[in-house]
Amino acid sequence: MKDLISPSIHDVTKAILEDYGHGRPIDKLDVFNQPDTKVIYELINELVRVAYPGFSKDKAYRIYDIRNNLSMVIEDIAFRLNKQIAIALRYGKAEDEVELAKTREQSQQITLEFLRRIPKVREYLATDVAAIFDGDPAAESADEIIFAYPGLYAITIFRYAHILYELQVPVIPRIMTELAHSKTGIDINPGATIGKYFMIDHGTGIVIGETTEIGDHVKVYQGVTLGALSTSGGRKLWAKKRHPTIEDYVTIYSGASILGGDTVIGRGAVIGGNVFLTKSIAPGTKVSVKNQELRFDQDHKELHETDSDAAWFYVI
Repeated sequence: MKDLISPSIHDVTKAILEDYGHGRPIDKLDVFNQPDTKVIYELINELVRVAYPGFSKDKAYRIYDIRNNLSMVIEDIAFRLNKQIAIALRYGKAEDEVELAKTREQSQQITLEFLRRIPKVREYLATDVAAIFDGDPAAESADEIIFAYPGLYAITIFRYAHILYELQVPVIPRIMTELAHSKTGIDINPGATIGKYFMIDHGTGIVIGETTEIGDHVKVYQGVTLGALSTSGGRKLWAKKRHPTIEDYVTIYSGASILGGDTVIGRGAVIGGNVFLTKSIAPGTKVSVKNQELRFDQDHKELHETDSDAAWFYVI
C-alpha cells in the first residue's frame, strides 16, 4: 500500500503551525500563564468537602481527627487558589515586575477574603438543604440531598463562584459554574444573585443568567430559563440588567421561560409549566397556559378532548 502521509506530514504540520501566527484569541500558545482547569476542578472538590465535611473524605490524608484533616484541606485551598487567582488577574497583560508584585498581593487579599466568607456560604447552603427537604416529598433525608441531589451540587458551586465574581476575579468563577453545568445540566451564571432557601428540583435544563436576581424561598423546576429578552446588542449590553428579578416565595414550574431585565415576578407568584413571560407579574398572581387540546385518531375518526379542570401545572 502506498504511504501517503509520510511524504506530506512535514508540509501539513508547517502549515498548521504557521496558522497560529495570526494573533487571534484562538492562537494563544502560552499554556503556563493561564488558569489551570484541572487545578480549579480539584479545588471545587475540596470546597465541597469544606461545605459538607462529614460527607466525603480524601484518602491522601491519613489523619483521624477530621478537624486536622480539614485544616490541611483549607490550607491547600488557600495555596492553590491564590496561585490561580494571581494568574487570572494578570492574564493577557504584559509582564511587568511592578504589576506582578501588585497582582501577587491582590490575589492574597482576595484569597483571604474568599476564605473568610465561607461560613456565610455554609449558612446559605444549610437553608438550601432545608428548602429542598421541605419541598420534595421524595427526599428521605437531608443526607440524601447532600449526597445525591444535582440541584444542591450546582447551588453549592454557584455560591462559591459568586464570591469570586463579587471579588472581580476573572475567568475562574465561570470555569467553576461550567463544571457544575457539565455535571448536572444546570447552568447558573456566577453573576446571578440568589437568596436563602433556594430549591432546585430535578434541575436538568435550568438556565439562570448573569444579572438575574432571585429572592428567598424560591422554587425552580426543570427546564426553566431566566434569560435575556434579546442579545442582539452584543457587547453593548455588557454590565446592563438583562435578566429578570424573582421576588421572595415564587414558584416556577417546569419549562417556563421568563425573560428581560425589566421583568419582575412579584412576591408569592406561581408560574405554571411552559409559560413564556416577558413582562412583570404582580405579587400573588398565578400564571398558566391554557390547557392544550388533545387529539386522538381511532378508526380514522378524529376525536377531541379538552378538560378545563385539569391541573394547570405539570411537575414530575
